[in-house]
Amino acid sequence: MAQQQRAVRTRSLLVHAASTQFDRSGYEGTTLTQINRLAGISMGALTFHFPTKQALAEAVRQQGRAVVREAVAGVVSRPRPALATGVALTLALARLLEDNVEVRAAARLARECPPYAAPWSADWLPVLRDLFHQAQDECGLRHGSDPDALAALAAHLVAGAEIQVRACGANDMSDATGPGPGEQLAQIWRVVLRGLIVKNISEYEQDLV
Repeated sequence: MAQQQRAVRTRSLLVHAASTQFDRSGYEGTTLTQINRLAGISMGALTFHFPTKQALAEAVRQQGRAVVREAVAGVVSRPRPALATGVALTLALARLLEDNVEVRAAARLARECPPYAAPWSADWLPVLRDLFHQAQDECGLRHGSDPDALAALAAHLVAGAEIQVRACGANDMSDATGPGPGEQLAQIWRVVLRGLIVKNISEYEQDLV
């Protein structure tokens, strides 16, 4: 049992170290030597758990996707209008990009390792589309609003949050001047919602504070 616990702990350390390195340098810019040094674990232990860089990258990607799926499930489970749920989901994704290195690494690896890796958005964009179509069914959108175009806008906003995180450096966000990615995304939604909503906007702004 103790040996199994050590193996789980070693694997977790390696995935976290790999996430950090992939997030910093991308797939091509990362080596197994960098990862084993960052983890403080021997190369033999690393290759025992992950014989190739591709295997380690896949483990990082799966870990990041699991975190995203859990966040999506948590947001969707809360009772509120579908449009408000969609907005809250984009804000949750922005916070994950700020705070979770596995999620950032998974997003980067999905771009840099096609066609083997599914798009990072595969775990949340279909949910956003469904939510915005549901919002239309709830008469929560102005007449003529296109739910698919709104989902595309939301995807661009999340991508913009990732770009802002990378430009500022996730570890330097607390020292950055001006709003962070999550706060800036909330500000953008305040503007967008006023052009979309036909009901009382206060019902939709509870997640924007």
